[in-house]
Amino acid sequence: MNALASSYVSQTKPTSEQLNFVVKKANIPGSIAIWFAILAEMSEFAIMFIVYFLAKVHNPELFHEGPTRLSTLAGTTNTLVMLTSSFFVVRAVIATRTNKPKQSANWLWGAVACGVIYLIIKAFEYHWNTTQGLATETNIFYGVYYYVTFNHFLHVGWGSAGLIWVIYRINTGIYTSNEHEGLINMAVYWHMIDLAWITIFPLLYVIR
Repeated sequence: MNALASSYVSQTKPTSEQLNFVVKKANIPGSIAIWFAILAEMSEFAIMFIVYFLAKVHNPELFHEGPTRLSTLAGTTNTLVMLTSSFFVVRAVIATRTNKPKQSANWLWGAVACGVIYLIIKAFEYHWNTTQGLATETNIFYGVYYYVTFNHFLHVGWGSAGLIWVIYRINTGIYTSNEHEGLINMAVYWHMIDLAWITIFPLLYVIR
């Protein structure tokens, strides 16, 4: 009886060939170079945030009143614009991987448009602040506000230029469904810009 049971188990037990396990290699998107660049950029923003918190601790009244005089509408709109742009970039990567270069380029143009809209809104916001008498010299809160947001403004500008470069390489056939590391690098970098703004918005516009 035991021999019969043992024979049955041996016949039903799957072999290593039947299981055919495939160990997937961990895949971190982007190259090492882009992650070093992102680390450097995030370190810069981290220093800005440390300065923000130190200044807030020593000037709580100014940092409580400061956000109330900023345009929350402009900040909220730009937050939605940045989130939308990241969605477009993700769709572009998916389109490239499924061998749809034209769709990928169109999605990236949408992300570029979002970047331009962000820059225009921010420029109008700066102008509106000036008419309200809000400048870097007004107090330390607005000094921090202009330094942090203008730095991010520059990142959105050259990030949008980078997206246009990727569009060119897609349209010329340099990036394909099998080889598009440059697109992935740009997508990761753009998400870093988006993440930075998502952190900046509540600190400067919402938190009192």
